Amino acid sequence: MQQVKLVSADSKLQFSLSGEIDSATSEDFYTEVRAAYLNQKMDIEFDCAALTFIDSTMLGTFVKIYKELKADGYKTVLCNVQPRIRKLFEICALDTIMEIR
Repeated sequence: MQQVKLVSADSKLQFSLSGEIDSATSEDFYTEVRAAYLNQKMDIEFDCAALTFIDSTMLGTFVKIYKELKADGYKTVLCNVQPRIRKLFEICALDTIMEIR
């Protein structure tokens, strides 16, 4: 199953995330997202409805993406975040810097 899929690039880059994204796959995730962003710089929205697990490495990857977009004047948004994944963002206070819906 593909864990990262670019589903739209109209007004923003929309990615659908699924399954588990952890230290073993986070670099591939970052490479794919960054390539799409560098090709067409705009806000990024991650649909996390089918995302079941992330680890601390992935939290760091989200922060890296957030910082790069913020420096360029764009936003990173996570939507449909499962409660237990949202809790990780809250524990690390990342919900105070990133938009999580």
